[in-house]
Amino acid sequence: MAANVRITPAEEAPIGASLRGYALAGLAELAQRNASTATPTPEQRYLLDHFATLATSGQRFFATLPTYLATPGEGDARLLLLASALGLTVFEILAVALAGAVEDDAMAGRAVAWFQTPVGGSRPTLGLVACAFADLPGAESQPIHTLISGAAMQSGMLVVMNESGPLPERPFGVPIPICLALAGRDAALPGTTIGLGETIPVNLPASVLIEAERHARGLSAGRRRGLILRSGSAAEGRSVAVAVATALGLRPLFIETDKLAGLSPLALLRGLLPVFCFELGPSERRKLPELPGYDGPRLVLCGLEGGIDQAGGALLSWLLPVPTRDERRILWSASLGDDELAGRLAREHRHGSGRIAQLSMLAHQSAVLDGSPRPALAHIVEAAWAGEGLGLEALAQPLRDPIPDDAMVLTPALRSELETLLLRCRHRDGLASDLGSSAQARYRPGVKALFVGPSGTGKTLAAGWLANRLQMPLYRVDLASVTSKYIGETEKNLAQLLALAERSEVVLLFDEADSMFGKRTDVKEANDRFANAQTNYLLQRIESFDGVTLLTSNSKNRFDSAFTRRLDLIVEFPLPGPEERFALWLSHLGAKHTLTVAQLNQLAAMVDLAGGHIRNAVFTAAVLAQGRDEPIGFGDLVVAVNDEYRKLGRQMPAGLRSGF
Repeated sequence: MAANVRITPAEEAPIGASLRGYALAGLAELAQRNASTATPTPEQRYLLDHFATLATSGQRFFATLPTYLATPGEGDARLLLLASALGLTVFEILAVALAGAVEDDAMAGRAVAWFQTPVGGSRPTLGLVACAFADLPGAESQPIHTLISGAAMQSGMLVVMNESGPLPERPFGVPIPICLALAGRDAALPGTTIGLGETIPVNLPASVLIEAERHARGLSAGRRRGLILRSGSAAEGRSVAVAVATALGLRPLFIETDKLAGLSPLALLRGLLPVFCFELGPSERRKLPELPGYDGPRLVLCGLEGGIDQAGGALLSWLLPVPTRDERRILWSASLGDDELAGRLAREHRHGSGRIAQLSMLAHQSAVLDGSPRPALAHIVEAAWAGEGLGLEALAQPLRDPIPDDAMVLTPALRSELETLLLRCRHRDGLASDLGSSAQARYRPGVKALFVGPSGTGKTLAAGWLANRLQMPLYRVDLASVTSKYIGETEKNLAQLLALAERSEVVLLFDEADSMFGKRTDVKEANDRFANAQTNYLLQRIESFDGVTLLTSNSKNRFDSAFTRRLDLIVEFPLPGPEERFALWLSHLGAKHTLTVAQLNQLAAMVDLAGGHIRNAVFTAAVLAQGRDEPIGFGDLVVAVNDEYRKLGRQMPAGLRSGF
């Protein structure tokens, strides 16, 4: 029953009555006032039939409407329940019924068009309903203004189709999704999705499902309550929203648009829980939009950055946690069917529920292509590269080259430090669980290491070796893509980069990192203030980053002291000594060369170049040798070494000039 109905009942409503019939009968009564003696048109007969059904001699067409509203037919139950929730007047109810009639009854549209000739079309105009239903409760003295400012228009249940003509000549209608909802069918408005749609369903750990039910109880306890779901994985966040909606006895309606007209009626008709999907930067704030006529629970799905405001006060926030090791093992085992592999993946990687679902799906596809009965570790590693289509490539460069152990020529001390870093990365999850309370306080599982040393000493190579040993993809941050001249854009790009890296569990490499993490300067100009603000954000965000971050630089003295304190390990890469240089020459030359051990010793002792320069020299020598179709000789290397010294602005050692 509509909230504002105040008609005194008259007599029983006739069999077959409907709100649509009452609306069309109102048009027929209006037409009778100007009836002609000519033979009625089919449109006139259509209207008169409805009038004859609902009105008797000497009575208006709405004489039986109050009784019908008290005991409506099954076809109008949804509309009247919605009218009660929104507080629609009888005038608005019949306007909605007439606008809905022309959408699925061709004859109703023809009758309206005939009635409005030559001004209107098949949809009713504001002037038409103002004349036809002027005597109904809710129409008041200015029915057009009343309809425009009423709950039906404000909620988006009715929309004006033409914004340019005079008010009486403007047609209005019911959006098609709401028409279908009134008929008991699903149809989403533009920019919205009912349920997961094409999103991959994600298996959630038991602890998250229990927490979802707890939040659902809190949302159902009061009116105008909201909850922010923060997650780095859109698929995981949407699956949690489904769990919360299910616990509330609703279905999620994911909203990715600012055009919210019609959402309230749709949510009320189809039992939907509004879920606003926002992408926010570090300093961005969004206000939770109002939905006129809807005062139920709502969710906000967003990343780790930004803030959400609500007119009535603050919103609760739930940061979706990374599953525990046991929960990850259960999720991997359920997805892969291999308990041993599931245990290893859960132990060595901190994947979230969404990432586990994505990698499992891609690994199964790879296994099918290989003819394997089930996925193996190699398929998971392959999926980790193939499944990165998340926007990370736009901000960082993938380094896919495998780095075997024998390609790493290191001093024993340097190798020991890298092995320690490898262990720290593998055991970062739960590292503080058995330590004291001071160690557990504010512990973050992220690992941050700085590689410092002269150019060419193998810092980037060591990053690739570490990523290979961890079975994790390696991405080198593209500073040109991240930095921006616009204020706040650099921080926003970095926030997006780090969020994607956390979600995908990749190793991030910041080459020449001192350009971004350098010392803060004295504020002399406006640009200095913004540069310091950018550095401050980086220092804070890197500290809270849950992944593995590697930075390289030629000197640690270029970094802010507050940043070096946040590092877990600083690894010094010294220039190679004679023994390391001998191993580097052998490792790069391979077997196809004519050098004697004495010549190799001479190169190792006299050529004080880093590994990167030795690599360049070997490639130059290979070009010279292949041009003669011969193996690499000592003379080729002497020429190539001379080129490297010349690039460095240095003189080649005198002991090699005779060979040159």
